[in-house]
Amino acid sequence: MPFHIRDVEADELVRELARRRQIGLTEAVKLAVRNELRREDEAVPLQERIAKLRDEVLSRPATGLVADKRFFDELSGDV
Repeated sequence: MPFHIRDVEADELVRELARRRQIGLTEAVKLAVRNELRREDEAVPLQERIAKLRDEVLSRPATGLVADKRFFDELSGDV
């Protein structure tokens, strides 16, 4: 079952992966596709990823203090 890559960039990327891993082109394609499919299957929505952090921030009591805008502007280099 032939599989032809006619895109120059795709060809270069597959060859680079094969060179770095010291594997054949077919193995490089299988590796890349397998990893991408696994990544997609294991993807966690952003809302779930930040839920723990959000809950931690919200669990802290409000201090009632006002942030010093000039201080934070200076920290970020936005003077």
